[in-house]
Amino acid sequence: MTTVEPRRTGTAEPRDRVAADETVGITMTVNGTETTVTVPPRAHLGDVLREQLGLTGTHLGCEHGVCGMCTVLVDGEAARACLLFAVQCEGAEIVTVEGLGTPEDQHPLQQAFSAHHALQCGFCTPGMLMSSYDLLSNTPEVESEELPEQMSGVLCRCTGYRGILAAVDDVRQSHPDGVPGPRACGARTLVGRGTGGGSGAGAPAEEVPAAALAQEVRLPSGPPSAVVEVTSALRQPVERVWAVLDDFDLLARCLPGARLTEVLDGDRYRGRAVVALGPVKLSFDGLAQVVERDPAAHRLRFHAQGADAGGSATQADVVLAAEAGPDGGTVLTAHADVHLTGRVAQFGRALAGDVSRRLFEQFATSVDEAAETGSVTEPGRGAQLRLVLGTVRDTVGALVRRGLTRVRTLRRR
Repeated sequence: MTTVEPRRTGTAEPRDRVAADETVGITMTVNGTETTVTVPPRAHLGDVLREQLGLTGTHLGCEHGVCGMCTVLVDGEAARACLLFAVQCEGAEIVTVEGLGTPEDQHPLQQAFSAHHALQCGFCTPGMLMSSYDLLSNTPEVESEELPEQMSGVLCRCTGYRGILAAVDDVRQSHPDGVPGPRACGARTLVGRGTGGGSGAGAPAEEVPAAALAQEVRLPSGPPSAVVEVTSALRQPVERVWAVLDDFDLLARCLPGARLTEVLDGDRYRGRAVVALGPVKLSFDGLAQVVERDPAAHRLRFHAQGADAGGSATQADVVLAAEAGPDGGTVLTAHADVHLTGRVAQFGRALAGDVSRRLFEQFATSVDEAAETGSVTEPGRGAQLRLVLGTVRDTVGALVRRGLTRVRTLRRR
């Protein structure tokens, strides 16, 4: 049996004793949003943040309170999320690294970490950011020579302390009266990316990112993160394929994990797309806008944008063109300029291109099916597994080829 009591005296009433296999409902404020979750009494805060609220910026390392990578703010003070039972945080105010800032509005510490190359593998970065925020907000008068000792509570596995200390010292000097407060607290979209399944993530689970509520698609002016072009040979004749391209609802269902949720007018649609890549699952709410529809040329062009609750965003300029192919079939060409920001951009240009390419290959197969039957079979876990395995195979193959090329070059020398 476990006695569940509040962490702070006077803020909540002690609860009855509960069995270890029972669950407890607790309410706490996470990144400015009041959230109610149902948890086992021995679940620690780190697991609840990551698994139920989807706030995976809090990293778990040793889970013994030694490495400091899971550091978060609890009522304004740095705390190890792996050492706190979630039930101890009843009524508490929690700030995670997601609450510190967003890609569009970074906290000075985040900007300094980037400027001083303080991110190597990135595993210690959330703990370093939250620990340095706690230090500079509570002790702004700290001296530069004191920083190594003051920051020693978080361990860097890459031994990249020089850049980290330089970043913290930079912010210390530029903000002698203390660092600004967290910039992303109060954004309800920072809570609710959990896996569901009765986790009790609370009301914020249904929140839609503000970017997804835009009335028009605006593409970035810079170069895309990935350029993808896939040409596929379909069995069905071009007229039937065009009928699918011209039916945007049916067309959306051909893309694995995508579906329309609202038709705004004849050329604008709201929808949701879920992409699963192994353990990483991204859910984007967004807008698609048809900008060109040419029945004579069998050509469709549309712009799309979407955002997830974790700050990731994607925009794409997509062109689909169908032309008559051999044996009465169709050659379908899909071209997309893809822009990625936030967490999803960490996949890198090559991997993002590989994933997009695999998705378009599955898309072409579904278009062929829809042209024949008028409907699309919902992709199952097998399709997700093929996406993972195919992407891994292509990525590993490219690495091996580059390695062999380098070996041959060295041998010639």
